[in-house]
Amino acid sequence: MLNQTSFRVDILKRLIGKKVLIFLLSATSVIFLFPVTLFACACGCSVFSVGARWMMATSEGLRAFLTYNYMNQYEDWTGWRRTASSFNSDQVIRSGFYTLGVQDMLSREWGVILEAPVWNRYFETTNDAGSLASIVHTSLADVRLMGMYTGISEDMSTAIQVGVKLPTGPFNLSLMDRDTQIGSGTTDLLLGGYEMRQLDTWGWFGQVLWDHSFNYRDGYRPGDSFDAAVGVHYDNLQQTLKVVPILQIVASFRASDSGAAADPANTGYGRLYVSPGIEGNPCQGIQLYVDLRIPLLTRVTGYQLVAPALFEITLGYSV
Repeated sequence: MLNQTSFRVDILKRLIGKKVLIFLLSATSVIFLFPVTLFACACGCSVFSVGARWMMATSEGLRAFLTYNYMNQYEDWTGWRRTASSFNSDQVIRSGFYTLGVQDMLSREWGVILEAPVWNRYFETTNDAGSLASIVHTSLADVRLMGMYTGISEDMSTAIQVGVKLPTGPFNLSLMDRDTQIGSGTTDLLLGGYEMRQLDTWGWFGQVLWDHSFNYRDGYRPGDSFDAAVGVHYDNLQQTLKVVPILQIVASFRASDSGAAADPANTGYGRLYVSPGIEGNPCQGIQLYVDLRIPLLTRVTGYQLVAPALFEITLGYSV
């Protein structure tokens, strides 16, 4: 009886794993088939939430990390193309995102992730008098807390993630509109998952994350965002050079914002990136990851500022 039960549990886990993989691929495909009117954002920082292969747990233990992301939005876009800056009162949104995080895999099946981000944002716009005005704000942004279940497969290669984004960041900073504020003011549901597979000296992975706001705050609700990444890595250099080259395709989408304080006509986008990166392990327990995200396709709603490239560097330590 015990062997039959174990066999049934193993079959169930395999079926669930396949369903998660199908979801990773089909969800991204559906979005690409219908990208124009469904999705559209002023910031685009949610794209950094997917694609970190080294954060995909393979064992129990504690891991701390510090991530820096950089985004300089100065290109004016409308629809699928660049346009003149005269159509947009905003001129520059330059952001540095510093995130201190902890991942604790309490067992081979359950884990938790806590991320505390600090944003530094330079914002330049044309004021009501027609003159250029600028401001720099630095503050704690919206903290994220996520639980993860990795018991679907014995090697922890499949995970389901559920969590919340808390309204800890300010949303009434001077000069900035609601869609450029450091905090959204809302409590959000985070739902995602990932899948990893190893093929001799090569491996691949996929990850998705959906962000849905539960509420309006002072007449504003950010649009839903959906981010997905599919990547491959080459592991044959790990023993000799202690590096792993990685190449990803990353898709990022966000629906237009809503509410009396929102600007739905000029918020939201869909973007497709190619992202070369490299993961290093210079010494025991230390991980270093760097990548560059270059847009292949961009589609914005209304008139928005877009960054020509995105940059990320992460330093991690595993206990």
